[in-house]
Amino acid sequence: MNGERIRVLLIEGNRDDARLIQEMLAISSVSLTFELERADRLSAGLEQLAAGGIDAILLDLSLPDSRGLETVVQTHAQAPGVPIVVLTGLDDENLAVRAMQKGAHDYLVKGQVDRNLLVRAIRYSIERAQTQEALQESEERYALAVRGTHEGLWDWNLKTNEVHFSPRWKFMLGCEENEIGNSPDEWFSRLHPEDLERLKKEIEAHLAGLTSHFENEHRVLHKDGTYRWMLSRGLAVRNAAGNAYRMAGSQTDITVRRAAEEQLLHDALHDALTGLPNRALFIDRLGLLIGRAKRRQDYLCAVLFLDLDRFKVINDSLGHMFGDQLLIAIARRLEACLRPGDTVARLGGDEFTMLLDNIKDVSEATRVADRIQNELATPFNLNGHEVFTTASIGIALSVPGYDWPEDLLRDADMAMYRAKALGKARHALFDRGMHARAVALLQLEADLRRAFERQEFRIHYQPIVSLLSSQITGVEALARWHHPQRGLVCPAEFIPLAEETGLIITLGEWLLRTACAQNKAWQAAGHSQLRVMVNFSARQFQHRNLLDLIQRVLGETGMAAHTLELEITETLAMKDIDFSLTTLNELSAMGIQISIDDFGTGYSSLGSLKRFPITTLKIDQSFIRDITNDADDAALTTAIIAMAHSLALKVIAEGVETEEQLAFLRSQKCDEILGYVISRPVPAEAFTKLLEGGGCLSPGAT
Repeated sequence: MNGERIRVLLIEGNRDDARLIQEMLAISSVSLTFELERADRLSAGLEQLAAGGIDAILLDLSLPDSRGLETVVQTHAQAPGVPIVVLTGLDDENLAVRAMQKGAHDYLVKGQVDRNLLVRAIRYSIERAQTQEALQESEERYALAVRGTHEGLWDWNLKTNEVHFSPRWKFMLGCEENEIGNSPDEWFSRLHPEDLERLKKEIEAHLAGLTSHFENEHRVLHKDGTYRWMLSRGLAVRNAAGNAYRMAGSQTDITVRRAAEEQLLHDALHDALTGLPNRALFIDRLGLLIGRAKRRQDYLCAVLFLDLDRFKVINDSLGHMFGDQLLIAIARRLEACLRPGDTVARLGGDEFTMLLDNIKDVSEATRVADRIQNELATPFNLNGHEVFTTASIGIALSVPGYDWPEDLLRDADMAMYRAKALGKARHALFDRGMHARAVALLQLEADLRRAFERQEFRIHYQPIVSLLSSQITGVEALARWHHPQRGLVCPAEFIPLAEETGLIITLGEWLLRTACAQNKAWQAAGHSQLRVMVNFSARQFQHRNLLDLIQRVLGETGMAAHTLELEITETLAMKDIDFSLTTLNELSAMGIQISIDDFGTGYSSLGSLKRFPITTLKIDQSFIRDITNDADDAALTTAIIAMAHSLALKVIAEGVETEEQLAFLRSQKCDEILGYVISRPVPAEAFTKLLEGGGCLSPGAT
């Protein structure tokens, strides 16, 4: 399903539940995008299904015009090939089982579903439906082939216990006419030991009148010493009393069909590249072990979730062919780490999982993780290229509370990301706090999306004061989110989330337009040279419409370009120097001032700074915090100010909180400051009063 757009029909009568599902599926990825359509009644949903084109169905069991399992029955009847995921508020295990029997592919309970679980359920239901369809097509294809072949016949006289086997029947076993007699043992003695008892029971059941006909698939020994799969069908002939006195039937060689089915089933459950079990087979085996863990208090299993570190670098530098070779080589090394009864699978990309069966405690799982790291420590030789790689490993144990294999896999995945965050090439053990944080983050994301609709964002303004004139010369515009329940949300909490989800583009445009309009109003009120400083994140700075947006905002607000100062971090500027130079030169040509934020924390050099058309350096508050009692910070701050002035750059110190810090910065000829010693960031009305009050600082010695 990589790169596909999946059309999902949500049949849901509750508007709030529908909106929550829509928000969960609204986030696109490189490989997957959902197109959600909604029907608020079953009748409307059935009409949409009749039109075709739907890939999966999310179905509530409590609708205005239908309730319960009949809803599943009607939906499945309308679109039997489209997978159904029941999404209901009814937490009823018996109902879930019956829903699956009626045609549902999965059963989810509202309030217990996060985005990952919902996406996973949709994807797995589609994969299962495709596998079932492929198997059905395979069976139909081979059934047609069988009809075109000659079948072997047999006729069993139950009174004399003699069987006539046709020449074709004998030829199927590689025998000549005279090599097989007429005893039933000629048949039974050649059966595979695992199939004999079942065959006899099914014959007896038909002779006893318990089945309408006899049909059985079994293995028969060929003359060449191999077993061939045969399909035997038969029918008893009965006397007036209903007693069977004769039974006749046919035998068809289905070895090719069975091999194809087994290969198809193998392909459906295994990764094509590495030959390892895939996600579907892994989940199936994990489900069995979770069931065992629920039945036995002394049983414990573990899931290890592995993600290769820096695999993208290898793929991009050597190419996908070498990347595939590396994945195959890693699969073989992971297999070497397995204990008897364990399973290793490839989920896709560079993600692998390992299922450890019947461990005593967590130490066994961590020992396997260490063994994996040791195996990966040896370099890989890919056609003369020596490649090194490591893995981040998450570990989750089958402790009480797990009902679904997807939940245990999800938690191992979450622990893996924790291992990556701790520095990669290590393992991390899942704890319940990880899941709580993930759920909280998902809720925060949903709230963040609603915040735009509900206009919950505000701008607070922090004055920039000149140390020469002690007057306000500028203002920094800072986004604030006033959550209806939580109050003010810390920017450090929601800005990274906005950046990750792409909402920072919308937020940044709103902040730029609002701040420029407000600054123009202050300029019109008599503060004509007041400049406004706006921070740009990496995603905003790299947006293709950045220049058009700024020109449009300046045109709409009427604010002069030279009174707008855009600040980017030192790290962002140095990430792609050529791109930064091009963009910053275009902004500078428009008359906009450029500020480097958090200076001293990145990787820039004097040579790099000289190439950028910047006007201002902002000294990071981490240097300012201890300048009065740390000689190193004082020396660094002094050096930064002197260096900036030598390059004809203005210097702003941020985070100034004490009179002692202020006095030091004045003594070093710092140009401007930001900080609580002047004012905290305040709403526009409060900032207007600061402007009307004149100077914010007592004039000091310069």
